[in-house]
Amino acid sequence: MAQVDFGLMLRPTNPGDSFQDLMQYNRHCIEALSPAFTTLWLEDHLQVGANDHLEALTTLTYLAAQYQRFKVGTLVLSQSYRNPALLAKMAANIQALTGGRLILGVGAGWKEDEYRAYGYPFPSVKERMGQLEDTVNILRSLWQSQPASFDGAFYHIQDAYCAPRPEPSIPILIGGGGEQRTLAIVARHADWWNFNSCPVEEYARKLAILRQHCERIGRNPDEIKLTYLGTLSASADPAQVQRHPQKHYIAGNASEVRQELEQFQAIGVTHFIFRISNLQTLHYFNEQVAPHFQ
Repeated sequence: MAQVDFGLMLRPTNPGDSFQDLMQYNRHCIEALSPAFTTLWLEDHLQVGANDHLEALTTLTYLAAQYQRFKVGTLVLSQSYRNPALLAKMAANIQALTGGRLILGVGAGWKEDEYRAYGYPFPSVKERMGQLEDTVNILRSLWQSQPASFDGAFYHIQDAYCAPRPEPSIPILIGGGGEQRTLAIVARHADWWNFNSCPVEEYARKLAILRQHCERIGRNPDEIKLTYLGTLSASADPAQVQRHPQKHYIAGNASEVRQELEQFQAIGVTHFIFRISNLQTLHYFNEQVAPHFQ
């Protein structure tokens, strides 16, 4: 089986905490990570009620400068929130500033109340999926051609330049499990795929559908890096292990967590990204689980 490594999903908001407390908590987590952790991630939301919510690209750029051993990634940016050509330029700039440590996750967007609050139109799922595909085409066009032009169904560029060109090339991650639209776009365009918060049987079922989409277009599915995002709750004390009635957690003692991760590893997952509820879980994972995969 391929070797695996791990990533940390930073806490984007924490009701009741100040902005400074939120950032301090994230710093404590980053500084506690073992060498098995290689990436830092943020999701892309603009608000959760009236609470602070870290903006993904500015926060990751700041942290990438502070913690230079980590790659940084978005899981995932809503294509609606930034003009695609501007996003291509921003990503290329981050890639240059970090020495090639960006993973750009993009998605169709879904949180209608956030769209309304910030004044974005909220079109149908079909239209947002079309916009996502145009966005990926514009990203690649601007990163590979000078000047670049693209005339899509929803987004257009004409003789646009993007310098410096990303070197190395920026991996594009597409997240989601929509079987007809999303996984077809993953098959056509993604370097990385992420599906989240599900048991291994559900992930394997989605993966089989993704491979069918790849077969239809003649793409080798092994070209797509498989990743998993989940909430981690690990402890030797069963009373400290948290589980969720609707959302699947990677939860249990060290042996149980290792066994579940090995099941994902066996079907091809090579990078695990964890939401971590507290530092005790992180320390326990570092000591009792991570060394098993190194």
